[in-house]
Amino acid sequence: MKSVRTLCGLLPAAIFCGAISAQTYPAKPIRLVVPFPPGGPTDIVARPLAQMLTDQLKQQVIVDNRGGAGGVIGADNVAKSAPDGYSLLMATVGTHAINPTLYKKLPYDAVGDFTPIDLVAAAPVAVVVNPTTSIGSIRDLIERAKRAPGSLNYGSAGNGTPGHLTGEMFKSAAQVDLRHVPYKGSAPAVTDLLGGQIELMFDPLQSVMAHVQSGKLKILAVSSAKRASVLPNAPTLAESGLKDFEATAWWGVFAPARLPEALANQLNSATERVVHSAPFQERLGPLGVQAMGGSRAEFAQFQKREIEKWGKAVRASGATLD
Repeated sequence: MKSVRTLCGLLPAAIFCGAISAQTYPAKPIRLVVPFPPGGPTDIVARPLAQMLTDQLKQQVIVDNRGGAGGVIGADNVAKSAPDGYSLLMATVGTHAINPTLYKKLPYDAVGDFTPIDLVAAAPVAVVVNPTTSIGSIRDLIERAKRAPGSLNYGSAGNGTPGHLTGEMFKSAAQVDLRHVPYKGSAPAVTDLLGGQIELMFDPLQSVMAHVQSGKLKILAVSSAKRASVLPNAPTLAESGLKDFEATAWWGVFAPARLPEALANQLNSATERVVHSAPFQERLGPLGVQAMGGSRAEFAQFQKREIEKWGKAVRASGATLD
């Protein structure tokens, strides 16, 4: 140990000591923060990822659900954690592309306070209704909303989530007035939708898929440019009369800023092996979720493009939050 400390004092830390830390990492369980309650779309992606990363890293990766404020609470928790590789964030398009424009003041910098690790998965947002509403299509929804402005309530996983903003984009494109009801996660929103407390919901496909397949919920459309392969009969919003409408939810892993390069690369390699594995793709594919992957640099560039794209959408919708 004395000789190692001596070498660390003589050689550049980034070269030698960084290599030593990468060789010994991880030496204890890793926390993967999900900034939403259990059971929602982010949780559905995070849990198989954590399970399979545990196998890759030979150390337990524990899901830590910290919901609230559209993902802000969980994201801020990781931003303020030590950059030692033991606190990671299962980030979303909401926390890291929508919120920077949607919120007038965020407690974290979506770019400056994080180290991008890997883009994990993407999925369309589904528009679903309780079958008792007798709304059978997007055309029906628009016509009913125009007959009684403000009478229909749409739920989302919370302010600033993909469902919320897709709903706002829908309102603008269709020129209708829907009332937004934010929840603390997808699961409680789906529960109220099933119970008839709200009429419809905008949410990533995987969180409602089982209820659509069982007939408890009816899907009207998906927000992607192309139809979802798992639900080929569900039209896109563009096909339903809202020209060029496209909005996709995504999930990626971030660590706190200033994470040593060696650890960031090690985490990217482990995550890449999971994302491109058959078990991971087989777990998420039937839910309408596409595994993504790529380099850290590609993820960073992707995030910048997404911030720009969603920023324009937020400004066009007029949606803002304190």
